[in-house]
Amino acid sequence: MAAPIFNTPSFTLFVFLSLQLYLSFSFSSSPSIHDLLRSKGLPPGLLPEEVKSYTFSQNGHLEVFLDAPCLTKYENRVLFEQVFTANLTYGSLIGVEGLQQEELFVWLPVKDIVVNDPSSGLILFDIGLAHKQFSLSLFEDPPHCKPEGGLRNHVRKEKGLEVLR
Repeated sequence: MAAPIFNTPSFTLFVFLSLQLYLSFSFSSSPSIHDLLRSKGLPPGLLPEEVKSYTFSQNGHLEVFLDAPCLTKYENRVLFEQVFTANLTYGSLIGVEGLQQEELFVWLPVKDIVVNDPSSGLILFDIGLAHKQFSLSLFEDPPHCKPEGGLRNHVRKEKGLEVLR
């Protein structure tokens, strides 16, 4: 009488390889937030290195999580809240919430971030009262963030004067 097929070495190998393939597809890691931005025509340095996790839905809703609010600097200082949200489409983050930019000692919410023409080398930040253009080169590498409290009261010397930063 022939041995049942499930007792053969080739069946065992087949099951093992099938399980391995299933697990590799089922639990494959999603791309980093910086890779996701790059794939959507945006520079990876728009979000800090310290992003803990993110969710991105099929309708384009992006939700980014940090351990705590933090400050960093591009051309001006920016404040990331603990949760950053926006609608991510190719070349734009629309309806941004959780990001503020400092302009003349006033913190203004960033509403939209758009790269209209990548060949121009410019990125546009809509801060409500104005549209600010920056060089895309400022956003090539993800910046490091410092805890919000650590920079709010930082005093540094600038041309012999103490400046509250």
